[in-house]
Amino acid sequence: MDDLTSSLTLANSEGKLLDSSLTNISNFLGSNPNPLYISCVEELAQGDNWEELNDRFYKCLSFGTGGLRGRTIGRIITSSEQGNGGPNGRPEHPCIGSNAMNTYNLNRATRGLVHYLQEWLKNEGSDERVRIVFCHDTRHFSKDFAALCADIAAKIGAEVYLFNSHKATPVMSFAIRELDCHAGVMITASHNPYHDNGYKVNFSDGAAIIKPHTQGIIERVNSISTEQFDPLSISEQGNVSSVPEIVETEYLNRVKSLVLRPNLVNENNSLKIVFTALHGTGGVHVPQLLNDLGFKCETVTEQDSPDGRFPTVDSPNPENGPALKMGIDLAESKGSDLVIGTDPDCDRMGVAVRNELGKMELLTGNQIGSLLLYYRIKTLFELNILNQQNRCNSVVIKTFVTTELQRSIAKHYGIKVIDTLTGFKYISQKLGAYERSLPVDIYTTYKSLSVNDARNVQLDKGTFFIFGGEESYGYLACDFTRDKDANSAVVLFAETAAFAASNGMNLIQLLDNIYSEFGYYKEMNTNKVFEGADGAECISALIQSYTNQPPIQCDGSEVKKIINFAEETIKDAEGDLIPKEKMLFIELNDGRRFAIRPSGTEPKIKYYFYGYASKEEIQNENLNIIKSKTSEGLSSLWEWVQEDIQKRLSQTI
Repeated sequence: MDDLTSSLTLANSEGKLLDSSLTNISNFLGSNPNPLYISCVEELAQGDNWEELNDRFYKCLSFGTGGLRGRTIGRIITSSEQGNGGPNGRPEHPCIGSNAMNTYNLNRATRGLVHYLQEWLKNEGSDERVRIVFCHDTRHFSKDFAALCADIAAKIGAEVYLFNSHKATPVMSFAIRELDCHAGVMITASHNPYHDNGYKVNFSDGAAIIKPHTQGIIERVNSISTEQFDPLSISEQGNVSSVPEIVETEYLNRVKSLVLRPNLVNENNSLKIVFTALHGTGGVHVPQLLNDLGFKCETVTEQDSPDGRFPTVDSPNPENGPALKMGIDLAESKGSDLVIGTDPDCDRMGVAVRNELGKMELLTGNQIGSLLLYYRIKTLFELNILNQQNRCNSVVIKTFVTTELQRSIAKHYGIKVIDTLTGFKYISQKLGAYERSLPVDIYTTYKSLSVNDARNVQLDKGTFFIFGGEESYGYLACDFTRDKDANSAVVLFAETAAFAASNGMNLIQLLDNIYSEFGYYKEMNTNKVFEGADGAECISALIQSYTNQPPIQCDGSEVKKIINFAEETIKDAEGDLIPKEKMLFIELNDGRRFAIRPSGTEPKIKYYFYGYASKEEIQNENLNIIKSKTSEGLSSLWEWVQEDIQKRLSQTI
């Protein structure tokens, strides 16, 4: 240990090991004298793998927009971590480090969460025992992590529910409310690469945790530096129970009840769907849901198996075209109409649809959301569920970076639109507020109401949530779950496809009709990745540069307006204050816009580009020509932004 300390100190003096890394390694090993941890750090130091050590130790994991998220398999896997190996080709042990998803951080997170909940209940005047549900996806270590967290929570006094097998994030969200829990934890890194895992916390309302709870949990977690703890006496410990099957049954029944026109399926029973779970949790419920509703569904069998390696794709992200290739190939061979894929924890959905040329075409998250929104609003009015009298009690919620086409559609029907920050928790926060605003006698029994009864109550005495979504392929058309839900999104999209078919159209033709009616909206989303400790510095410097040196012109067009969400006071359409966030919107005189924001879950800066042509322009010029011109304008702007990024980094780093 003395030799290791000397080696680390020398590397620090030579500028190889960051000050923060040295401090975190010292605290990590000092508080957790685990031989595995020591041997791992020794092996990396002896191999002069200082970059790896910096990446693992330059900080401690903190809660972002998705909770904890980080590497569970290092870039370099030490022999200590590899051990005897684990299932699906993983190492025996997760990545060692203060900045990694491992038993150390899971231990701290769970104890901090339970202690916070205990204090919160006490402050609320309740003597209840903390109740918490744990769930997991198919990633490396996910099942083990969930079981470990459940055990720790029970030993410090919580009553625990644990899903016996992998399930989708929205199912976990539903279970929180159904089981009357105070919180839920999903072990997942969503659509991140295979080497990542995460710890996603949802509160008692089923929604992802927000301030002030995030701050309180972080403070409790950060006060814990060791995995060592004293369990309560057996009589004071909680129990670990399996989640009752009725919870999933009730969830599935509610998802099915979201279908507005069940007869559309029978009338268009020739519609053929290919589904792929991409080795994730979507395979648990999606095929069952589609088949139960009468859709013809075929799965990509090679991608049915739950496997944390995600061996058939480079990335298990259904928004990326290559992830759906096997599904598209199957659709081509079978003559299927659409391909639907979900990410590992089944909260995001990507699709490819057959166009007028008979070829499969990928849709963006903005296009998918707009199709879903258009069909549901139109149908709700046609069924007289919505009308001129009650439409004022309904709402559509989207993020600021989501397409303005959805605003145009909602505005046409007289529906209010609310913009939120990125992160589905902000949409869910609104749903919680609407529920709490109901009369007390209704509020106490609200979550037990059927979908139809809840909708009637909302329209009569509250606010009816029609649809919410993010450009990043997350959608929701209900409030019985408080997280984006790909299980229900698949069902809604299949119904929308059936609607298009019933009118003699494919989904591309339906989308073009929407453009002709509401204007052409084009979005292009991309990002710049900056990994590791050096990457974090680049991200911070680049974001700050946009504030210190805002652009005056971009790609030949003068800047018309800049909205800085970190500095300006911004309120939504209901008068609620928007939290400060590092995000900028830049509007140009030529009508183009773009937004800049650092990701809350991945080491990247996201860039969002927007183009627009009015319905009058579409009437005067061929839509395909307008599409081409708009795309060229956005591509040109992105090229300019990339050059500008290099200039800014050269000046700040």
